[in-house]
Amino acid sequence: MTSSDAAFEQLIIDARQWASQDPDPTTTAALLELADLASAGDAGATQELGDSFNGTLQFGTAGLRAALGPGPNRMNRVVVRRAAAGLAAFLTETVAAAVPGSRPRAVVGFDARYNSDIFAEETAAIFTAAGIETFLMPAALPTPLLAYAVRNLDCDGGVMVTASHNPPQDNGYKVYLGRHAVSESGRGAQIVAPYDAEIAARIDAVGALDSVELADSGWSVLPASIASDYESAMSGLVDRQHFPARDLKIVLTPMHGVGGGTAVSVLNAAGFTDVTLVAEQAEPDPDFPTVAFPNPEEPGALDLALAAAADAGADIVLANDPDADRAAVAALDPATGVWRMLRGDEVGALLGAHIVARFAAAAPEEPQSGVFANSIVSSRLLSRIAAAAGYAHEETLTGFKWISRVPGLTYGYEEALGYCVAPDLVRDKDGISAAVLIAEMAAAAKAEGKTIFDTLDDLYLVHGLHASEQLSIRVADLGLLDAMMNRLRVNPPEAFGGSAVEISTDLAEGSDSLPPTDGLLYLTRDQSRVIIRPSGTEPKLKCYLEVIRPVESAAELPEARQAARTALDDVLSDVREALGQ
Repeated sequence: MTSSDAAFEQLIIDARQWASQDPDPTTTAALLELADLASAGDAGATQELGDSFNGTLQFGTAGLRAALGPGPNRMNRVVVRRAAAGLAAFLTETVAAAVPGSRPRAVVGFDARYNSDIFAEETAAIFTAAGIETFLMPAALPTPLLAYAVRNLDCDGGVMVTASHNPPQDNGYKVYLGRHAVSESGRGAQIVAPYDAEIAARIDAVGALDSVELADSGWSVLPASIASDYESAMSGLVDRQHFPARDLKIVLTPMHGVGGGTAVSVLNAAGFTDVTLVAEQAEPDPDFPTVAFPNPEEPGALDLALAAAADAGADIVLANDPDADRAAVAALDPATGVWRMLRGDEVGALLGAHIVARFAAAAPEEPQSGVFANSIVSSRLLSRIAAAAGYAHEETLTGFKWISRVPGLTYGYEEALGYCVAPDLVRDKDGISAAVLIAEMAAAAKAEGKTIFDTLDDLYLVHGLHASEQLSIRVADLGLLDAMMNRLRVNPPEAFGGSAVEISTDLAEGSDSLPPTDGLLYLTRDQSRVIIRPSGTEPKLKCYLEVIRPVESAAELPEARQAARTALDDVLSDVREALGQ
């Protein structure tokens, strides 16, 4: 018998053994069918089976996320039960060490994807059997509501079963920590190192699946008031005294996700009553039938919403991703006469400036305090807005798990449509609370005869026109990512867009302000910036480009936009060349 024959035989044995312990009849049947087809020589079944058993799905700072299906490298009830048992052990040990004799508390939420409710209920059953006081969300609800509940219910941990804006075949398991597990700045935030490794170690230590105990009852299903409490808190964010305008026609899409009802309720309660849902995308649907990818950033994802807005004569489009932790904004651009979605950096700057204006209006004589923050790959415009208003500003690593932990955080955002406008309530990105302040900002602009694009131009006149672009290079072999990064380290670029590189920083070395991360940052003489890093969730290299052009008057804006676009194209060409593309 050859080694490949032996490996194939072991694969079939592993598959049948897994099927014998799998509590889910659907994945059991699918696995046995795959094993039979593979044994009969079906190459496709063999490949699928091999991938399903190609290692174990690793628990990291994003928790778990993968395609649904049988086997240790997929999302299924076996993997989730082991994850829940490991997390339960971590919470129990952590709370016992922090407050001896205290009983841990945890809350579990879920979206409307396939198996989300099952994964959530089994997690609640395992937590309860482990002695954890457990609360289960009453329905499929947005991720920000789970993050809110971790703080509101004073829990030690939280689990959200969601794959956010991933394709329909995926699901995931996102973990939050609370009161006794982390410092105050991280209470209710997503996990970061070293907690991910500590939880992963507890998962690895879980014994045979039949040793994981599930309670038949004993957890509390939260009343619907948890959702109304969240809605009341988010609608209460508006400043009716200083920003009373409410004349705004909104088209909203929840992208087949769970945020539609909550978002409409919050906007209505905040005084924005002219809200129309995109009918084809209004109800939760795990198949996401009208979009290729349920992500507002993807081409075509907002087509239905933009068409509805044009037909209705709307002022803005608001879009949430399926678990509603991100928000997208689109409006009619007066410069082109075309509806377009604003970049995350544009919305991030607009929200930052609006929050500054809110504080100034509410307490004009008080000194500014608090911290504005964004990820290192986001625009530098927010730092200029914060500095001009007297606020501190920090840059963090990519991901809200880092942004949300900034001590003294007042407002934080990342370019990938994530905004935290109320960190005392939700210590995470929240597409619904962000939508409320976006609406408030847009209505205030409209009351002055402006659009949000005019407001953005006002920022450019003060701080310079900041223009950004991204390049993503997808690879089939993860080893190619290391090869491309090594190529840059061995042969660093000398210029981008005709401007000499003055600062070259290897982010893997870390600094006083940033932990080490695999990435390279280049700053040129004309302040163009290039950041290149491997994606943390997908097999691709991501490049973030930004150029800044000074603008002295509104009349110069069209020329500055064209100059910035040309500069971005030149930088983009040099980035491709440096990567050998």
